[in-house]
Amino acid sequence: MNHLAVVDEETWRLARHAHVIVHETSDGNEFITIYDCGAAQKPPSAQLIGNLVRVDADHELLDQPTGYIAKLREPSVLIRQDENHWVIRADPQAD
Repeated sequence: MNHLAVVDEETWRLARHAHVIVHETSDGNEFITIYDCGAAQKPPSAQLIGNLVRVDADHELLDQPTGYIAKLREPSVLIRQDENHWVIRADPQAD
C-alpha cells in the first residue's frame, strides 16, 4: 500500500491529520489519494482505485466539483473490505 504503515494484510495506519481526496471516475469507481497532512509539501502517501464506502473517524468533509476531501481529525486506519471497497475507522491502537 504505497508508503502507509502496515497494521496487517487488510489494514494500514493513517496519520492523525491525513487528507483523503476522492475523485469520482467515469467508470463508477473512485480514485483515492491519501496525504499525511494537507499543509505538508510532500507527495501522497498512497493512491488507489476503488470505492471509499465510509469514514467512521472524526473528520471534516469538503465537497469538490469532482468528488470530496475527508480531512481526518484523529489517528485512523484504512481497511480493505474487499478488492474494491475501503473504510476508514478510528485507530483503536492509537495512544
